[in-house]
Amino acid sequence: MTPTITAFERSPDRGRGLARDMRVRWALEEVGQAYEVRLVSFETMKQPEHLARNPFGQIPSFEEGDLILFETGAIVLHIAQTHDGLLPADPAARARAIAWLFAALNTIEPPILERQTALLLERDRPWTSERMPLIEERVRARLAQLSARLGGADWLDGGFSAGDLMMVMVLRWLKGSGLLEAAPNLAAYVARGEARPAFQRAFAAQRAVFEAAEAAG
Repeated sequence: MTPTITAFERSPDRGRGLARDMRVRWALEEVGQAYEVRLVSFETMKQPEHLARNPFGQIPSFEEGDLILFETGAIVLHIAQTHDGLLPADPAARARAIAWLFAALNTIEPPILERQTALLLERDRPWTSERMPLIEERVRARLAQLSARLGGADWLDGGFSAGDLMMVMVLRWLKGSGLLEAAPNLAAYVARGEARPAFQRAFAAQRAVFEAAEAAG
């Protein structure tokens, strides 16, 4: 059965591949699973039909038969567990790959999202100028730990896995900030992820939605 995911009709990332449906698109492309996309507007996301799929009124959601999932971590993990290609066969290596998926979402992403919130939504607040150095120091601390762990390896634990997919997507928020570029091995790690054919296909598909919306006005 072909799964259906939801995505922004007009993504606020303006075609940069940062919206969270990109994580799910990439996972599906990595495992060779065809999928359909239901585009939703911000207004549609508030309606009962969409809230039945995602109770928080966000994207993406994932539908496959009677199964409906939300949260990108849960969706990507489900895809990885039901298809070959994103988790190792060895049980211990498989467990470590899943641990890295959770580390991306629970340890690395929170300070990065705090920075994004301060930049995009709180820039005009009086406390932002004082908070930003503290926020960025927290980001640097996590990046230093991750950089030390990655070292000169291509991927976090052996071959490319769902953990790498999620980590690369989280780190992409920092591209051009100087924070990622200050850790050359992490910048190269992100570039390796972006060079994967499956990423390129997912990015092109999401970008096409943005371009179509722009052309339609």
